[in-house]
Amino acid sequence: MVTIKAGEKVSNAYDYNADILQLEEENEVLRSTVNQLRNELERYRRAPLMVCEVRELVGEHAVIKIPNGNQFLVDIAGDCEELSAGESVYVEQKNLTIVKKANFNKKFNVEKFVIIEKPKVSWAEIGGLKDQIEELREVVELPLKQPEVFEQIGITPPKGVLLHGEPGTGKTLLAKAIATETNATFIEIVASELVQKFIGEGAKLVKEIFQLAREKAPSIVFIDEIDALASKRVEIGTSGEREVQRTFMQLLAEIDGFKNLGNVKIIGCTNRIEILDPAIIRPGRLERKISMPLPDMDERREIFNIHCKKMNIKGVNTETILTSLEEMSGADIKSVCTEAGYFAIRDGRKEIWTKDFLDAAKKVREKGMNQDSQYLEMFG
Repeated sequence: MVTIKAGEKVSNAYDYNADILQLEEENEVLRSTVNQLRNELERYRRAPLMVCEVRELVGEHAVIKIPNGNQFLVDIAGDCEELSAGESVYVEQKNLTIVKKANFNKKFNVEKFVIIEKPKVSWAEIGGLKDQIEELREVVELPLKQPEVFEQIGITPPKGVLLHGEPGTGKTLLAKAIATETNATFIEIVASELVQKFIGEGAKLVKEIFQLAREKAPSIVFIDEIDALASKRVEIGTSGEREVQRTFMQLLAEIDGFKNLGNVKIIGCTNRIEILDPAIIRPGRLERKISMPLPDMDERREIFNIHCKKMNIKGVNTETILTSLEEMSGADIKSVCTEAGYFAIRDGRKEIWTKDFLDAAKKVREKGMNQDSQYLEMFG
């Protein structure tokens, strides 16, 4: 017969109770894990919420625009915070009931689609274009720096300017130089990309871009290839063309919303001024038009000297080279200088000769002619 001591009985009872408590704790952990997995599974089974835009509030209902462009009058959930037109909201997909407001950081989104910089382009980097520079300074720089002059005289300067001319004639460079001179934020928009990438959201994005320009004032909004957005309107077109027109109308509305003496100036840029809608260049909008012609002999000399300033050239016949650059743009002349350097490198020389520039001019000219012929084959 086994004798059990009193102390040993107490110890066994204590161990038994400890095991029970441990099992209950483990059971609670397992029960909590099962509930969590069940909730997670239920969440996966629920339909995702859709992001829409509130167009108008009608009593206890709202008109929303869904991503495909259709609009619906829907209910608003009782616990939804107060809404206003233009805001983004989450809606459930079955009945399109608004569940809650979607708080997006719009500024961050806009800044992904534009180029924002503080340019460092000086007037010394621009050859020729003296008349164009003077006119641009009167229209853009003077109102930004000395608005009181216009108030004293009693006139209002143009809200914006349109630079037009052949590709490579310095339109973008001129816009960046004026931004440098005025210490303004330079916001660059490529109109063709805006149209192609943001069908359905173009007008909204234009509105937010100009809001960004106001916040970062003084600023210059530079719209490159503006003809892609502001070409002459047609009465009947595809849905894509109608969307472009809505975006264009928003652009006009934003320009009209600026004060003439405000700290935001607009510079449009185009190679095809003849196809622009008259509404964009009428008085009160981009009324000042500045032509950017191909450089003449003296201007070619200035541009050539600017790009050759740091090049190791020896005994070159500048006049002969400048004659070979006739009918070339400033960008072409820069390419010729770069190509001339390559010709010298290929020959193992550290100096650039006249022949290098002449061969480079011939190469750049032939390349341009090939591009023109390809363009004619595609669109001519």
